[in-house]
Amino acid sequence: MKKSLIIVTVASILMLASCAYLDNLANNLSSIANLANCEYSLKNVSNVSVAGVNVRNLASGQISATDVVMLASAITSKQVPLSLNVNIDVKNPTDRNALLTTMDWALDVASQEFATGTTNQNHNINAKQTTTVPLGVSTDLYRLFSGSGLEALKTFASSFSKDGTSSQLGLRVRPCVQVAGQTIKSPSYIQIMKPATTGSSGQGTSGTVTDGMKKS
Repeated sequence: MKKSLIIVTVASILMLASCAYLDNLANNLSSIANLANCEYSLKNVSNVSVAGVNVRNLASGQISATDVVMLASAITSKQVPLSLNVNIDVKNPTDRNALLTTMDWALDVASQEFATGTTNQNHNINAKQTTTVPLGVSTDLYRLFSGSGLEALKTFASSFSKDGTSSQLGLRVRPCVQVAGQTIKSPSYIQIMKPATTGSSGQGTSGTVTDGMKKS
């Protein structure tokens, strides 16, 4: 009798635990699905540097002798690092929360995809709220200027505006989530920063995920 009671008690606990797990899983899946309804836009860009030169110093058209030396040294050493911090606003216009766990990014230079990467941070996008998602982007631009030299690099560095954007630089993102060890990705990238050299394609500096997610 006592053994049967223990078995029934354990079974009840397992049933309750399973129900709680399934409820939690259902909520997570609902939040993941709702990510497709969120809207993404550029909030600001900061801490932009090219070969160690702060582009804010170049935005006004002024370039110091020290800046020239640093840029020339980058060409000589075959290392032209670019780094920038991008803050992306994710707006959830629905009545349900959305869950973002990772985000792929793609950097376009002169309208060509130049580098890709992934940031791994969990973000809950609450219903009817906008959450700012920080994204750190970095790459080495040497192969872009290896054949054109210092003047081309100076021109590129000077293309940045005071707000950190550049007419030669574009950034796209692809939101992703983790479910049971699997990565579910949006099937397409969303344009966040658009280089002016891409011409008029009807896309602005914000985008909306309008289709489903796909498994990686």
